[in-house]
Amino acid sequence: MRTTINLPEALAEAAKAKAVAEGRTFTSVVEEGLRTVLDARPGPPATPARLPVSGRPGTRPLVDLEDRDALWEALDTDAL
Repeated sequence: MRTTINLPEALAEAAKAKAVAEGRTFTSVVEEGLRTVLDARPGPPATPARLPVSGRPGTRPLVDLEDRDALWEALDTDAL
């Protein structure tokens, strides 16, 4: 099948150079890259990053993060 794709110039040049160095066609290099991406098995889901915690255990937060107006007010003031 014939199709047109737009590639960044540096990527296309690197693929062309690889094809020449390996005695292959540009199409075969692009095809190999696509097959590699499409055949890749997704790994396990990433573990969520642990957020740093500060303050004293058992104390109330200074701002309810679900209260957008309170959050903006806290961010706009130097009192915290």
